[in-house]
Amino acid sequence: MTNALGAQYWKLWTSSGLSNLADGVAKVALPLVAVQFTRSPVLVAGLAFAVTVPWLLFALPAGALADRLDRRRAMIGANVVRTLALGVLTVALLTGFGSIWALYAVALCIGTAETIYDTSAQSIIPQMVPREGISRANSKLYAVELTANEFAGPPLAGFLVAAGAAFAFGAPVALWALAVAALLLVRGSYRIEREHRTTLRADIAEGLKFLAHHRVLRTLAAMVGMSNFATNAAFSVFVLHAVGPTSALGLSEQSFGLLMTGVAAGSLVGSFVAERIEKLFGRSRTLALTVLGTAGVVGVPGLTTNPFVIAGVFFVGGVGLMTWNLITVSLRQRIVPGRLLGRVNSGYRLLAWGSMPLGAVTGGLIAQLLGVNAVFLVMAPLMLVQLLGMRVLTEANLAAAED
Repeated sequence: MTNALGAQYWKLWTSSGLSNLADGVAKVALPLVAVQFTRSPVLVAGLAFAVTVPWLLFALPAGALADRLDRRRAMIGANVVRTLALGVLTVALLTGFGSIWALYAVALCIGTAETIYDTSAQSIIPQMVPREGISRANSKLYAVELTANEFAGPPLAGFLVAAGAAFAFGAPVALWALAVAALLLVRGSYRIEREHRTTLRADIAEGLKFLAHHRVLRTLAAMVGMSNFATNAAFSVFVLHAVGPTSALGLSEQSFGLLMTGVAAGSLVGSFVAERIEKLFGRSRTLALTVLGTAGVVGVPGLTTNPFVIAGVFFVGGVGLMTWNLITVSLRQRIVPGRLLGRVNSGYRLLAWGSMPLGAVTGGLIAQLLGVNAVFLVMAPLMLVQLLGMRVLTEANLAAAED
């Protein structure tokens, strides 16, 4: 059964693992290095804004390009850009030219490249594996991505930052370079054949029209957008709540990295049990339960300073997060025609991920005005508003959309 996914898929799987390990180190290292330059909540939260705002600005063009270009080559190009950007930052830190503004510039560059990479990576799967293997392929891909990005990356970043900022950024440079090498081994063409020439604007409009007219997909996108707004508001300032002797939790950089693996550990477990949970409760009830779990992840730091309790809730939330992703991404890949998948994915992510920079800014402002703890207490109830979307995501509606 493993071989049925094909050799090209496993090369992609290897590249994705390396790339996501680089992502996991870089995203935790950025705020940890930032607090060496400033303790301003707004400036620290601004890094999360810089990394995520490209989804608001470039998601739609990225989707159109993913449907025009060879998706494998687009992924290679994006990782080359990320390698070069972080390499320049590493040199700047080694030569004494590092600053909070240098971190901002590189975060923006990395985030922009990510729009191309992630949209192409999610759109290439149906071209590599048969329809009946999509859920299994996504499950294995998410397992390695989250293990690398969330489980291995954060603690590794904590140790690397403790050794020096240049080490923390030099490691992702090497990992992204290896990811590019693995993608170069993937054979075949992954360009969608086009029947006639169209403008980029027309391509974007066609993808948005499909999404806007599909009730289930647009509801899912809106729910994820609300979730990402709240979680980014909370986690954009979480490092201030957790790291340093004057913080609420008083953790070291290494302990912070380990705490952040709670969600990752749950996600890894979720990649193996998601199908069982879905069969036990049904897709609709399972999605509702994952919303409750994510609300706990956002709210628990505002209710306790016990890192073991927080880690436990993070673990449960991670199981829910992975389960949500496996159900909804596989559903989207089955619903959307292959020639539209890049554009629909990007339109979906515009709604789902475009809220992340807005959440980061909001979190920074609330923390500046009312204190960091207030961010968690405000955002947790907002997470529960997502449950209104379950009126659309009934079992019957999900089955009808897939049929």
